Amino acid sequence: MEFQNLTNEISLAKKAAKKSGTLLIKNKSEFNFRLNSNSKDTKLKADIESEDLIKTIITEESSFPILAEESGKSNDDLGDTFWVIDPLDGTANYNRNIPICCISIGLVKDMKPILGVIYDFNNDDMYVGDTHNKKSAMNDQTIKVSNITNKEDGILITGLPHDSDYSEQTLNNMIDDMQKWQKIRMMGSAAMAACYVASGKVEQYQEKGIYLWDVIAGAAIVESSGGSAEIFNQRENFQVDVVFSNSNI
Repeated sequence: MEFQNLTNEISLAKKAAKKSGTLLIKNKSEFNFRLNSNSKDTKLKADIESEDLIKTIITEESSFPILAEESGKSNDDLGDTFWVIDPLDGTANYNRNIPICCISIGLVKDMKPILGVIYDFNNDDMYVGDTHNKKSAMNDQTIKVSNITNKEDGILITGLPHDSDYSEQTLNNMIDDMQKWQKIRMMGSAAMAACYVASGKVEQYQEKGIYLWDVIAGAAIVESSGGSAEIFNQRENFQVDVVFSNSNI
């Protein structure tokens, strides 16, 4: 299937993200309840409730399969075009009242992101990226990546997933790279990090061992904003390595 116009899909993703964000804010006292005992990987009732609502809304108007963080694949064979959903990116932040978390919904064709919608519900900011038309926006206002070209003038966002490689060599390489940047930030939300790259707040986001649902929507928004979104080393469990940049660094 060729997409000449993504208006309907974008509208659907925005509706699902908005309603889910409203649900997460309104019912936080009820949803902020841990469902697991793994201290490293926080899972809340909020994740489940948000995902259920998003999937219900999307399946009412779209026949594409879904890959979602909590429930996995809706079909054994996802085909060439499918939705990718992270119902609450930054769960630990939501749990501890750190206002850096969001809902991330992307559409993939041939493993390439073609649209992304990320809703920063704490600030009521809706980020949208359409890679076909190279259009991106926050709250309907066009956004662009920064024009900074040197790491020493730039800000890097990164993260440390608990199930990633922390060998001495890997850590040394990470530190060597970090020292080249003006500032380093760790936010706890890959999707929000992508939005910050896309809107010129930072120059690069990179992380190893993150999951596909954390980054697909953000990749579409970064690319639509004039940046570069590299996703590579995909594992069978959908873990990936990513480098999102303003394409000038």
